[in-house]
Amino acid sequence: MSVPKFAAVRQKESFHYELKRRVNEYFEQAGKAPTGNATLFTKAALLTGALLFLYVHLVFFTPPTAWAILECVLMGGVGAAIGFNVMHDGSHGSFSKHEWLNQTAAFTLNVFGGNSFMWNMKHNLIHHMYTNIDGVDDDIDAQPWLRLSETQPRRALHRYQHLYFWFLYALFYLAWVVMMDYQKYFKGAIGSVPLKKMTWRDQLTFWGFKVLYLALFVALPIYTVGFVSWVVGFLIFAAVAGFSLSLVFQLAHTVEPATFPVLNKETYSMEDEWAVHQLKTTANFATNNKLVTWLLGGLNFQVEHHLFPKISHVHYPAINKIIKQACAEFDVVYNEFPRMRSAVLSHVLFLRQLGRAA
Repeated sequence: MSVPKFAAVRQKESFHYELKRRVNEYFEQAGKAPTGNATLFTKAALLTGALLFLYVHLVFFTPPTAWAILECVLMGGVGAAIGFNVMHDGSHGSFSKHEWLNQTAAFTLNVFGGNSFMWNMKHNLIHHMYTNIDGVDDDIDAQPWLRLSETQPRRALHRYQHLYFWFLYALFYLAWVVMMDYQKYFKGAIGSVPLKKMTWRDQLTFWGFKVLYLALFVALPIYTVGFVSWVVGFLIFAAVAGFSLSLVFQLAHTVEPATFPVLNKETYSMEDEWAVHQLKTTANFATNNKLVTWLLGGLNFQVEHHLFPKISHVHYPAINKIIKQACAEFDVVYNEFPRMRSAVLSHVLFLRQLGRAA
């Protein structure tokens, strides 16, 4: 399959060039590295320590039922937070200036049952480059269960998708570790985009960590606490993690202000240059809420992340002002919700509209 091409603009006249110039100037003047800092490393250590404590206590010390349920909920939330704060930055090479530390951070996904090779293809190479382009961006392909673009067929059940999506999001993590990676592996493609050839190291990592995940999250807990207790606890953990991951990522792109640009079928090209495309298809939310920013690893600053994925999220509040100023000068749209609940409401209304419109 040929990949879409974005509008060509003379480099020094492009919006993207000016954005990069201003952001680079900020880091030079501030004397800061664009990667993570002590604040991020401390947060990563706290989250990892919390996860290990919860896992060990649940698996080896068998707390009373009420405490076990609470700890499974917390474990799901902490697992999602590690994905947002540690894995995500690591996969983009922004967690640290040391590549081995980035790879270690990215590999936390493998421990949780995913696969860093598949994630790099799906998220870094496809979603970040071709955001909200139906038929290419796998993140908006939830068919037949959800309709996330006007170019996708509408089915009768979509009329109620704004009501049942909560349940589907809770199943996301379970579907990911049980089915999605294997589908991509055996199909040899993510959506319509072929996978890069996997080296023997990639193959070993894929299957080795899948076995490790089954040992840590299935076999060992069943052995120590029993099958029924494991099923209940695992489903609670998976539902909390899956719902958290799904909702946060969907609030960035499937909301009312975000657009879903359509390819020119003859030229297989897009109307806008890449940076403008990213701004039209992406939205921020609750950027003034420090707790939301801390928990979500800056993923409420999706505009900054999509424009500069190799910059760690700890710097997004600073470069946010630079990007907003440039957007105002170049008359480029900047989508933002003041609160998280506003973004959630917009997502619900977006699903409702697509479920009822032909």
